[in-house]
Amino acid sequence: MLIRRPDPIPASEITDPALFRRRRAFLRYAAGVLGAAAVPAAFAVPGPHGRERLEVAVRGRFSTDEAPTSYASVTGYNNFYEFGVNKRDPARLAGSLRTRPWTVVVEGACERPRTFDIDELLRRFPLEERVYRLRCVEAWSMVIPWVGFPLAALLKAVQPTSEARYVAFETLHDPEQMPGQRRRILDWPYREGLRIDEAVHPLALIAVGLYGEVLPNQNGAPLRLVVPWKYGFKSIKSIVRIRLVPEQPPTTWHMAAPDEYGFYANVNPDVPHPRWSQRRERRIGELRKRPTLPFNGYAEEVAHLYAGMDLRRFY
Repeated sequence: MLIRRPDPIPASEITDPALFRRRRAFLRYAAGVLGAAAVPAAFAVPGPHGRERLEVAVRGRFSTDEAPTSYASVTGYNNFYEFGVNKRDPARLAGSLRTRPWTVVVEGACERPRTFDIDELLRRFPLEERVYRLRCVEAWSMVIPWVGFPLAALLKAVQPTSEARYVAFETLHDPEQMPGQRRRILDWPYREGLRIDEAVHPLALIAVGLYGEVLPNQNGAPLRLVVPWKYGFKSIKSIVRIRLVPEQPPTTWHMAAPDEYGFYANVNPDVPHPRWSQRRERRIGELRKRPTLPFNGYAEEVAHLYAGMDLRRFY
């Protein structure tokens, strides 16, 4: 019996394997998360770490030139008590968090209060990549390439009134999705706050990603605050509510231990934590400690916000 081989397929008609994989990833995301008719372009292509790539309009603005911390450390060593007190717990347990659908309410002392859908925010505000230092009160630090948009842009959209002197933030409260909230470690939901001039400062960022990809759950998906001149606990994660208010709002760690965690939480090497010094820090991935910089190295940009203030008293 004569068996005829098929004619060879021209190289021009063979789909590039990388393109094929991107198409498959796009279809999986479309079918499983948003529906094929509603997928924003920002999520169409997977990045090098397997998460959806974000379209970045501006790179390097306000960025440090320090080498970023490894992706494995940034995503595997976290403070996120909603998923446990051990720094490895969030990476292990945060898969239970559902980040679609997701909305954030912006209300209070503003002319146009409203509820924003996460994908609307991604379409509305051009995304920037900024490489920021992150300094934690436990004396460790990282350098992280965040992707996000200025908090000031979001606040401008709701038109704050003259009564808006502070901005209060609130994390999702759902013990089914966030198992750490089943324990009364803190007074849930997690709350944070900034003065309005801090909130509209160009460095204050609403992050939706890191390393050019969608933010992992353990890092605060889908929306987190990044305030690089303050200790990390000010950078509240998984935000569902933002409220413009006339008075200083209560904040979680200040309520839990006011002698250890001040409202301002500016990185200040001259103000020790009651149980350890803040003069030095250990950059994750390095063996030797380094001196802690005032305002985490952003003094030139933000020191004027605190002119005349006693930074030992307002710590």
